[in-house]
Amino acid sequence: MRKAFLTFFYSGLLPKMPGTWGSILAAIFGYFILKYLGLQTLFLLTILITIVAIKEINIYEKEIGIHDASEIVIDEVAGVWLAFCISGATVAQLVLGLIFFRVFDIWKPSVIGRIDRDVDGGLGVMGDDLVAGVFAGITSGMTYLVWERYGSLVF
Repeated sequence: MRKAFLTFFYSGLLPKMPGTWGSILAAIFGYFILKYLGLQTLFLLTILITIVAIKEINIYEKEIGIHDASEIVIDEVAGVWLAFCISGATVAQLVLGLIFFRVFDIWKPSVIGRIDRDVDGGLGVMGDDLVAGVFAGITSGMTYLVWERYGSLVF
């Protein structure tokens, strides 16, 4: 059960780009949660997943002896969902949120990289993706607003 949770229904076990596949699956689930259950539900689920994941990652890391194993993608789920909660719920905002999240999660600028390098255990695994989610949510929300306001001038 722990492995199904941490790999987000085993998407983290795909052989190439597990973080990207986990993020895409998270985006699909996030879209339907937003559509049918609302923003508050997605936000509360993000908090719940984060709390449970920190504990479960700590246990899993002790079992396998590896910090931030590539198959763990529940951190991507929390990051993508947090980006969605911040940016907005249109399809364009969700796509932008997913793209910006992956950019920040892979690039790891500023504090995201420091958390990834310096914080151990489940808090470190979840922390960098949550901050990447905040950055992605803000960036995608701002990009969307600029596009809405000035996009017609370009085309």
